[in-house]
Formats: sequence, C-alpha cells, structure tokens
Amino acid sequence: MKMRRLISKILKIMLLTVASIFTVFPFIWMILSAIKSKSEIMNPSIIFPADPQWSNFYEVIFNSPLLSYVGNSLFVSIVIIIIQIISGAMIAYAIVFMKFKGRKLLFTIIMTTYMLPSAATYIPSYIILGNMDLLDTYTGLIISNSVSIFGIFLLRQAFMQVPLGLVEAARMDGANNWQILWNIICPITKSSFITFGLMNFIASYNSYMWPSLIIDSPEKSLVSQGLRRFFIEGGAYGTEWPLVMAGSTIIVIPLLILFAFTQKWFINGIGGDTGMKG
Repeated sequence: MKMRRLISKILKIMLLTVASIFTVFPFIWMILSAIKSKSEIMNPSIIFPADPQWSNFYEVIFNSPLLSYVGNSLFVSIVIIIIQIISGAMIAYAIVFMKFKGRKLLFTIIMTTYMLPSAATYIPSYIILGNMDLLDTYTGLIISNSVSIFGIFLLRQAFMQVPLGLVEAARMDGANNWQILWNIICPITKSSFITFGLMNFIASYNSYMWPSLIIDSPEKSLVSQGLRRFFIEGGAYGTEWPLVMAGSTIIVIPLLILFAFTQKWFINGIGGDTGMKG
C-alpha cells in the first residue's frame, strides 16, 4: 500500500514537472531571445547567446516609448477593472438576492450575449462611440469595456453560496442593499472578486484588436498595439527581434508581479472558495 502511494506520488511529481517545463519554456525562450544578437535569434540551432546583449533592455527602456505604453495599459486596465467589479457585483447581487419580475429572464439575456463573438460587436460599438465623439479616447475605450459578462456569471455563482439567512439578518438590522453587498457579501466572496479582477485585468492589459480600432494616436497606444506599431511595423527598430523580445519581457513583468501577490486568492476563487467555513 505504501509502495503504491509512493509510485503514485512520483508519477504526479513527474507529470507536474513536465507540465511546468512546457509552461515556463516560452518565457525562458523569450528572455534568452532578448539577450541574443540579431544573427543569433534568426538561427534556431542557437539556444544560448555567445555574448549576452543586455544592452537590448537598455535600448527598450530608455530609447523607446515602451514604458509609456505600459503606463497607458496599466491606467486603462485598472479603471476598467474597477468599473467592471462595481457593475458586475451590483448586477450579480440583484439577480441573486433581490426579488423582482423577470429576474431569471434578465440573467438568461445576459448570458445569451456571452455567446456572441466579440468581433460581432465591433462595428456597432465603433459607430456608437463615433456618434458620441469618443473615438481615439481612453473614455471611449473604458466605457465600451465597462461590463463583463464573465464577471457577472462568476460573482453570481459565488453569491449563490452565501446563506440567504445572513442577508435577511442584515436587512432586519437595518442594512440597505449597498451596505449588504460591500460590507457582508464582498468580504465573504473576496476570492471570486480577486479572480475576476485578475483574469479581466490580464485580458484588458493584453487586448489588441479593439484598442487598435478606436485608438489612433501613437502616444495613446496600449502595450500590444504600441509594441507592434513601434518595433515591428517599420518603426524605429524595424524588425529587430531581440528588441521585440526584450520589450515583450518587460511587458510581462507587471502581470507576473500581480499574479505573485494574488495567486492564493486566485486559486481559491477558481476552486469556488468563498471564504466560508462549514
């Protein structure tokens, strides 16, 4: 019996090790490519650079607008996530804890819109923003991403695990819906809020297609759009792939830092943990 458990544990470790290698390899390859010369990066047989070109990072940081692109993306993503969390929490709370006619129909309509491909909304959204004179503005970009259907669904599932008696007791004590949501429901389901915020922050930070359609000014570019515009599409460095890899490495750093500080709550949120004890 002990031997069987030992073998099972060894197999799990081996499987996780292989999966980890495949997961981390693209990031390692990106870093190695960032310190190669142009001739080395074009030769697939060369894995490690003969003479690491750390100056590539200096060029990207100090002689390019990459850091301003990162700042633009961080600003837009943070504002979008704050608005999405507030709107998603309010809608999810109304669907779960408030009794009104058509509640189930409303949730069905909301989830039906989730089945639409995002590309199908580009043209009508572009026309609406154009009529509102919000093209090439962060305001238009933020407004067009102010609601997350995924977030509404995730928070609804978390709210459904909260005992209804807890909410009723708060109402009897004189708490209004706003107080119940942010002072009772939110602390209990904080793992789901963090999971929602982290996943949508990454999606917003890495977004390329929609920002490229409505943001035209180079100085307002987000990271994905700016990286392509400056480094690849005939920009200052043309097709200097080592600089592209160095820029990509710098772009990923904020996401790694964010995940490092939130991974505990992120995993709990994925697992459906609401922080409640049985």
